[in-house]
Amino acid sequence: MEGNYSVRIEQFAQRHFIKSFEKKYKSHWDVTLLAIIAELERIDRLLLTEKAKTIADLGHVRIVKTEFSIVKSKQSPKGSGNRCIVAWYPDKQYVSILLVYGKTDLGGSNETANWKRMIAENYSELRDTL
Repeated sequence: MEGNYSVRIEQFAQRHFIKSFEKKYKSHWDVTLLAIIAELERIDRLLLTEKAKTIADLGHVRIVKTEFSIVKSKQSPKGSGNRCIVAWYPDKQYVSILLVYGKTDLGGSNETANWKRMIAENYSELRDTL
């Protein structure tokens, strides 16, 4: 069933890489963030595209990884290297943005291991989901 979900940005996500996106892209970031939120409000539809996939499904919460591009960058979401990790709570009708990053923000050679570690360290309630 498709529905409208409320979207919130967690403080950890805001404090870390979102601030660098704001600095780097200025007004383009504002529009990009609005577009990300609009897509996440209909996350069930987003998951039908190649831009998002479920990483973990525990029934009450699903961890979803999405790809996005900066508005007016002329890059595809996949090619941009920009990612968003969210927790989707279908029964509670909301999506929580946990982490927004560019591929080079995480450092190291294993992007997935790095973001999973960051989620586990900063969201104790999701530690055992990944």
